[in-house]
Amino acid sequence: MVDRKDVGSWLEGPTQPADPAYLPGSDLGLPAEGPGSVARIAPRLGAIFVDWTLCSLIAAALLGYRWGAQGSAGFMPLLVFMVENVLLVGTLGSTIGHRLFGMRVVGVDGGPAKPLQALIRTVLLALVIPAVIWDKDQRGFHDKAAGTVLLRTSPKRH
Repeated sequence: MVDRKDVGSWLEGPTQPADPAYLPGSDLGLPAEGPGSVARIAPRLGAIFVDWTLCSLIAAALLGYRWGAQGSAGFMPLLVFMVENVLLVGTLGSTIGHRLFGMRVVGVDGGPAKPLQALIRTVLLALVIPAVIWDKDQRGFHDKAAGTVLLRTSPKRH
């Protein structure tokens, strides 16, 4: 028989890193705060909201998408979102939402994100689940698989 103690670890949610003094990005050689540090959750959510809203508006204006559309038409904003991410992250290092919230995507080597990295990151981001599975450095699985990290560019605390 399965007991609560057998499943307690996953019922209680993610555990903290073994070292409570660990700061996200430390293993990557990144600063704890300010420009160059790992972007936090609030600006990430703000950026994805901005990007999704813009992509929905573009899909409505240019592709005739209507909110609540059924079937393949319901995927129009997602397709625009994917194109936006691949093109902008793969060339400029950030989407419009990233720019507004002071973030950019870079390779773990510190160089700009390459187009292939942007493609891998975007496909996994579109699947949603990889984006909500994080490691201790606050990198989603989509970033780990692509070899990228989302960094702050502004000195403001988010």
